[in-house]
Amino acid sequence: MPPVEAWQKVFVDPEKFIASDPHAKVANCIQCHGGVGGTQDAAAAHKGVVTDPTAKAESATRLCGACHADITKAQVKSLHFDNHGYDTIIGQRLNPTMQAAWDKAKANHCSSCHTTCGQCHVSQPTSVGGGLISGHQFKKVQAFTRTCTGCHGSRVNNEYTGRNEGLPADVHWTKAGMACFKCHTGAQLHGMTGQPSMRYDGKPAPACTDCHPNAVAGKGQVQQHNLHGDKLACQVCHSVANKSCYSCHVQTNDKGQPFFKIEPSVMTFKIGLNPLKSADRPWNYVVLRHAPVDPSSFGFYGKEILGKFNALPTWKYATPHNIQRSTPQNKTCNGCHGNAAIFLNEKDLKPYELEANKGVIPAKIPPAMP
Repeated sequence: MPPVEAWQKVFVDPEKFIASDPHAKVANCIQCHGGVGGTQDAAAAHKGVVTDPTAKAESATRLCGACHADITKAQVKSLHFDNHGYDTIIGQRLNPTMQAAWDKAKANHCSSCHTTCGQCHVSQPTSVGGGLISGHQFKKVQAFTRTCTGCHGSRVNNEYTGRNEGLPADVHWTKAGMACFKCHTGAQLHGMTGQPSMRYDGKPAPACTDCHPNAVAGKGQVQQHNLHGDKLACQVCHSVANKSCYSCHVQTNDKGQPFFKIEPSVMTFKIGLNPLKSADRPWNYVVLRHAPVDPSSFGFYGKEILGKFNALPTWKYATPHNIQRSTPQNKTCNGCHGNAAIFLNEKDLKPYELEANKGVIPAKIPPAMP
């Protein structure tokens, strides 16, 4: 995502916002952002200014909730707002005696994509440098290329819009030009459809079969859907290579500024056993993507902080945004059957992650068809 020009980051457009935006009629600058009125001195005027007044639950509820109470009540408890999905996942690997160390690490490194009301409806996310999108104008839906992809860029955006060399864009983008909001509704993004513990908690939302009901096993005329639909996640047949990341390590420098180091990402396509198998996600096989965690990822905050590292696989349940009708593995039966290269095996693992991934490596793969 390109950075916003310095002047545009802070330019409040008198026509788009002050003269015509209804939000400018119900509150003035100081009521939302603080600061001092009645002075022409810039330093004095900006004393106590809060650049993002919706960054905290209390202020978001007080300001936005005055008119959007139902939305705000859910939003401040949502995955987008408080990032509790990190606690759900890292918590399973965490040494229970090192909660305070994890809280500090999370605060330093895992909050840049914390999504506030303003960072979706007024400005670009702070993770890409922030900046007003349209002169402080509030919009119900901003362009996803200025909001969503600030946090969901290197994987989702690059896969969806075809920015990975040699790989096609998602068919929903190339054929229909569908923006994120066509599938991911405002109610879901605001947490109004429930409060999942992490993004793959509960029923898939959206599900492919919401729009493609004939793809349900036994409901349509496509033989492959009827044979495999209840055993394979849709992505197993209809996704292509996607980005896997490795060994992210975080720490702070001598000035206390947080930074991270990470190994180069790799494009992979691996099928494995479903680590989240349930009534909501009943498939035997799913696409897996490597998460950038290793036993020492948070070692700066304590050598044994991930004391239960093996509690979860490092090859994670994935739903890549690069769907194709025709893929290398679904063109023929033996594009998948007997094709060991596309199934996760021990050779794909580093020694430290063998134990963690035992549950997602198939004992044997579907045999080749005669």
